[in-house]
Amino acid sequence: MIKRLIFLLIVLLTTKSISAGDDFCGLRNNAFQQGESISYTIYYSVIGIYINAGAATFSVNAEKLNNKPVYHVIGSGTSNSRYDWIFKVRDQYESYIDTNTLQPLKFIRNVDEGGYKINENITFNKDQNTATSSKGVVKIPACVQDVLSAIYYARNIDYSKYNPDEKIPFSMFLDNEVYSLYIKYLGKEQIKTKYGTFKAIKFSPLLVKGTIFSGGEKMTVWVTDDANHIPVRIESPISVGSVKVDMMGYKNLRHPLVSLMSQR
Repeated sequence: MIKRLIFLLIVLLTTKSISAGDDFCGLRNNAFQQGESISYTIYYSVIGIYINAGAATFSVNAEKLNNKPVYHVIGSGTSNSRYDWIFKVRDQYESYIDTNTLQPLKFIRNVDEGGYKINENITFNKDQNTATSSKGVVKIPACVQDVLSAIYYARNIDYSKYNPDEKIPFSMFLDNEVYSLYIKYLGKEQIKTKYGTFKAIKFSPLLVKGTIFSGGEKMTVWVTDDANHIPVRIESPISVGSVKVDMMGYKNLRHPLVSLMSQR
């Protein structure tokens, strides 16, 4: 179960492919910058009492890949050391994102979950619209994200253009398959988290029924209602109990965190 909680944050917007939306080709980055770092705590509950089950961190560095400027984004997840004897998790995801297009050029996944390991390295060829890994070459849409770049791409969406219940689609590549992601915009509200109280933008991603989720639009995500659009709270029922993820710390945001109304 703990590995699923870690994976929830890393892949918080994943949904099985129905169509490939290219609605947001050409988005430019106005939300994050080099040196940004954000930390999260993952809570799990069965009977209404949440326990600290794990943590995740996300960081951004400016680098070059094949002489092209990129954002090197790293997302890591670990189980709480108190529960390592039950199921030890040490996961790391990396994405190299073109600074001009916000499209991923390379994706690396190193997963160690209870002794089960995955080492994946994907190269995206934007000229030929292909993704290449040890599993072969897959044709992909012109605009596609990996699981990590998708989070940073979504942060740059201008939600002020949408009305409540409108859907915002785009494409993602994972496990040698193309997935589609849509965000159902739900409006704005205040949200009280373990860190503090925020003015927030609220939305719900569509989930497909599986071993942990019951499917539908039952997950809710809140991001800061400011120029940063950082996720501050994620909630979702799962097959047994529920999960909650809270932002607990940050460094070097691109913009002032004016959405923070009060801090605990």
